[in-house]
Amino acid sequence: MSDLIVYNTLSDLYRALDLPIEQEIDFTIHYLPNIHKTMPYKSPTFRANYYSFVFVKDGSGTYTTDEQTFPTAPGTIYFTNPGHIKAFEMKTLNDAYIITLTEAFLKEQVHPDIFEEFPFLLAETVPPNTLPPAEFAEFENLYLQIYKEYHSHSPYKYRIIGNLFVVLLLKIKEKFWKEFDPIAEGDRNSQIVKHFKRSLEKHYRKLAAGDTKYAFQVQDYAYEQNLHPNYFSHVIKSKTGKPVNTWIAEKTIAEAQSLLKNTKLTAKEIGYQLGFSEPTHFNSYFKKHTGMTPNTYRKENI
Repeated sequence: MSDLIVYNTLSDLYRALDLPIEQEIDFTIHYLPNIHKTMPYKSPTFRANYYSFVFVKDGSGTYTTDEQTFPTAPGTIYFTNPGHIKAFEMKTLNDAYIITLTEAFLKEQVHPDIFEEFPFLLAETVPPNTLPPAEFAEFENLYLQIYKEYHSHSPYKYRIIGNLFVVLLLKIKEKFWKEFDPIAEGDRNSQIVKHFKRSLEKHYRKLAAGDTKYAFQVQDYAYEQNLHPNYFSHVIKSKTGKPVNTWIAEKTIAEAQSLLKNTKLTAKEIGYQLGFSEPTHFNSYFKKHTGMTPNTYRKENI
């Protein structure tokens, strides 16, 4: 899998497939027949570093994730989270939508404790579900309203979309994963990944709340599971396509951006809260990963 192509956004994927689309980085929704005009279509196998939710009202094909292949039919809903290996094949496609979004959008616009409220978002693989028309229509009403708001010029559109998405996730939780336990199943390596994702989220909630000042490193997450750091790192990289340090960096930046946008804490205070011993270290780290300083980011996003 070393030559597997990784796409950080949906537009990166479709540009590589010579089906260019425009999208905003944090959130987008597309009507798939506008993109895939010729059927059948089979994608290459790739790794996606974004959340995607697909709603197939009228279409058929297959969806493959982490070496498991599932059929898609009219009324099918499925989603994947960042780091998954996936591919799709469409035999027919008459009416379908795809929503992609980042963790930052989920936490800032949807729910601050998104993974506490919706733990299935941390799952390795969640099979698609096919609903009868009346039940699928409940979801259709929601994603069509999201689509309408996405193309509006309202100054509140992302707040509106965030609230609509909460309802959509609650409906998914109600219909599909009422009793879902993301640790319950899977092989040992999948359990290691699931445990790490939950631990990462839990630790950063503590950092953001000021309940701890120590930022976990790779070895801390490994020792939590009584694993050697080298073995732990190998499992995470092989299963998700991203090194542990990349997961930690992305989480750190997502939390920092959320605190900069949603609190009055200074950049210095945010740096200390996220475990940086010196403000200059936080400033350099943030700029390295975003291309701007924390204060510049705050000015451009308030």
